[in-house]
Amino acid sequence: MAIELHGYQYSVYSWIARLALHEKGVGYKWVEVNPFAEDLPASYLATHPFKRVPTLIHAGFALYETGAITRYVDEAFDGPRLQPAGPRERARCSQIMSIADSYAYWPLVRQVFSHGVFRPLMRLEADESEFRRGLAAAPRVLAALETIASDEQYLCGNQLSLADIHLAPMIGYFVLAPDGRTLLDEHPRLNDWWSKLSKRSAFVATMPRLP
Repeated sequence: MAIELHGYQYSVYSWIARLALHEKGVGYKWVEVNPFAEDLPASYLATHPFKRVPTLIHAGFALYETGAITRYVDEAFDGPRLQPAGPRERARCSQIMSIADSYAYWPLVRQVFSHGVFRPLMRLEADESEFRRGLAAAPRVLAALETIASDEQYLCGNQLSLADIHLAPMIGYFVLAPDGRTLLDEHPRLNDWWSKLSKRSAFVATMPRLP
């Protein structure tokens, strides 16, 4: 059955959803949607009333919110399991996903990446104070993740999980700023995880092509 992923090419959450589909081995049709456009199609607003991305459509079933999408992708399709079976590992996976959304996204992506990398590339006005606030907030987030990350290859053990898929694109954007890369280097467990995860074929294949 046809699967469509509606998203914005530079959106970190669209990247997360694409990465989950690739890691699961699920084919899909990409539909570009710019949530910042004033003339969003009514058909898209019917599937996502909050005017954000991404939205997954599978056999008439429309789903938005990235965490819901990645869990659905894992549970609805064949392929490698992306959620740990053990209760503690599964809880840790959910915890890291929540930390990424609640505490990492804003400073790492919306402040450091957006104002330090993306907006200058797009020749848009950047706010140096926002960039600096992001850098100031990032160490607390990275330290929290460093504390709870597994000693094994992935964040929740020896198997790739949705925690890795959810956090990796945020780190991927964050380290494009040299100051972000320096901060990550100060957290050896996360840095080791990143050096391996960032080389995975699915991660490389789904990485957005910035201007």
